[in-house]
Parts: sequence; C-alpha cells; structure tokens
Amino acid sequence: MPKHADQPCPNCGGPGLSVFYELSGVPVHSVMLLSSREEAVGFPTGDIALAHCAACDFIGNLAFDPALEQYGAGYEGTQAYSSTFNAFHRTLAERLVEKHDLRGKTVIEIGCGQGEFLNLLCAAGGNTGIGFDPAYDPGRAGTAPAAGTTIIGDFYSEKYADRKGDFVCCKMTLEHIPDTAEFLRMVRRAVGDRPESTVFFMVPDVTRILDEIAFWDIYYEHCSYFSPASLAHLFRHTGFDVIESHSEYDGQYLMIEAKPGRNVGAASAGAGSGAAVRRFAEVGSSHIAAWRRVLSEMHRAGRTVALWGGGSKAVAFLTTLGLGDEIQWVVDINPHKHGTFLPSSGHPVVGPEALRAQPPDTVVVMNPVYVDEIGVQLRDMGVGSTLVPVTAPPGDMGHDAGPARDGEVPDGA
Repeated sequence: MPKHADQPCPNCGGPGLSVFYELSGVPVHSVMLLSSREEAVGFPTGDIALAHCAACDFIGNLAFDPALEQYGAGYEGTQAYSSTFNAFHRTLAERLVEKHDLRGKTVIEIGCGQGEFLNLLCAAGGNTGIGFDPAYDPGRAGTAPAAGTTIIGDFYSEKYADRKGDFVCCKMTLEHIPDTAEFLRMVRRAVGDRPESTVFFMVPDVTRILDEIAFWDIYYEHCSYFSPASLAHLFRHTGFDVIESHSEYDGQYLMIEAKPGRNVGAASAGAGSGAAVRRFAEVGSSHIAAWRRVLSEMHRAGRTVALWGGGSKAVAFLTTLGLGDEIQWVVDINPHKHGTFLPSSGHPVVGPEALRAQPPDTVVVMNPVYVDEIGVQLRDMGVGSTLVPVTAPPGDMGHDAGPARDGEVPDGA
C-alpha cells in the first residue's frame, strides 16, 4: 500500500490516491529573503509525497503541512524585473481587457503579489481594482497601487465576500492551496449568481513538469498541481462553466476562464496524466542522478558553474541534488535578492554584475524562457560563459565556453 494512499483527493474527494514521488527535508519556503547563511542552512524543512488521483487527474503533496507556511514580509515572488516576463504580463492583461470588455469595471485579484498585474488590468481598461496578498509591501518603491486600486495585505477569505468583482483573477496562487475544492467553492459563493462575472485563474501546468521530468519545478509551497483535465474538473465540480482553458509561456502556465454556472457537475476528467506520472516515477531518479554526476565531474575538473535564477527552481534543483561547492554562483536580476542566501543550501545570491570579475565556465538557466534575455545581458557585460538551459537529463555542458550571443545555446545543450 503506497504511503498516504488512504487520504481522499482534496480536488474531487475521491479515494485511490497513488504516491509516485517523494522527497524529505526540503525547505518549506523557496523565495524568502534570508540575510545570513546560518539562517538559510537552518531554515525549516518539510517532506514531499506527490500523489496522483486517477479520478480527476489532480496531483497533490499529501505530506504538506499548512502550519509550516508563513506568507508575509520577506516573501519575494515577483518576476517583474524580467523584460520577457513583463512583455508577457502586459500582453495577457491587454488581451483579457479586450476579450471580456473590462472597461470601467471592478477587478479583484486573489494573491496579487506587489500588484503588478492588477495595475496593468486597471490601467488598460480604466478599471477599479481590489487586490489581496499577505506578502504585499506598501512601502516598496515602484509598486504603489494605480489610481482607484486598493491592495489589502491579507489572505482572501469569506470575510471579504462582500467585495464583488466583474472580473475575479487569481494567478499563481491556487497551487499553494491544499484544499482546492473548498477554496473554489468559496470563490463561487462570493461570485454568486452574477452571469456577467468572469473568473480567470493561472497555475503551473503539471503536464510540462511531468513530460520534461522537471524535478526543479517541484517544491514545498506548491502543494497542488494541475493538468488541463484536473483544473477543468475542479471548476465544473465547484459550480463554474468553463469558457476556455489553454497553456502559454512555453507550456509553463495553464489558464482557465469560467463563468458562474447553475449546475454543479463532476464531469469526467478526460485525458489524464497517468502515463506521464508512471514515466516520471520510472525515470525521475535516473535524471536526478545524471545531473548530480555531470555537475560533480565538472567540479572535479575545475570547471565553474553558475545558476541563473535565484528563486524556487534553483532551490529545488540544489536541494534535490544535494549540491554545495559544485555551484559557485546563483545569479538573479531582482535587486531585492542580492546579498541574500538560498534556504537549505545556503548559496549566496548575487547580481549579474558579479560575473564580470569571475566569469563562470557554464551558466545553467533555471527557466529556458529567459535564455535569450540572459544571453543579451551576458554579451553586453562581455561574459563569455556557455549558456545552458536546464533540461532532464542534462545536455552537453560544453568543454569550451564560448561567448553568449543573443541567447545562443551551444549544440547539444
């Protein structure tokens, strides 16, 4: 009997969850700003036991303990320092405004971070915005709410149900919530029977994670993982009519748009992830071992390696592989992260300029979407490191580091 298999699925309530991937001693937060190596190395840890529900296709961490999570000051999840991400964000906001005629309307965002996307939605359509996020920092420069927008530094809950929105947005938040069905029911009750209201959610797409054996995209904060099938099932199961669902951003983000429905339907999950889950369970450990072997060999040969991206992916990568001196630098463009340390591994985070004095032989890009952007930055700094997007199993890391030209990746990387 698989561990935790007796627990019901939090997405559909059904039995028969099957654990397929386990990790122990992983940091309970990946993007906290930690000011010392001692604090980072001693950061609280938890366990991961990913289980798949054959009934609705949901994947959840059955070892997740919500009491270990502390969202608030020091939680640094913004991606707003990337020009690539900002272009995506603007385009998405403008498209949603046009598609749903969001002009002069009230927009609610659950889990709004520092309010960047909410501000875009409001500016693009002259809308009024209400955001909710316990990690919002009102004193942070450059993140003041747009005119007519209010951000509440708290979790969204039933006590805010009186705040009605024509458009309810929730981006990259549902994956942090263990009781997914109860959360969606709360949103459905708040929306009420207002057929003109639209709900938009965005979450990581587990389909890509499974297909790419992307173990660096599995971390403690993400206790819930969705495929197109499980996300649509959840919305229909909790009283929404699904308008559209699709993936964007190189398959990383799964989006769904829905309206309040009159009937609660537990429709079939459709095409599931069972085969991909079985493959992940079968080959995941060998891919992890391959990365560990390649980086250990490079270290023994005196070759230096940096990770670009000091967020959750880097933390999961380092802690899953158990890496220390094999990685010399962790680089991030977010100035709020400079001088901080990654939880558990204790690696210091530096800005790109630090690579000028000591260029690494290889830069592993923790999110391949940013290869071109990073390539331009390295070229402009005159840093001739080999640029390698993270893959599983690892590609050829190259033995002759060449200049990074507009994100050019060496053959075989």
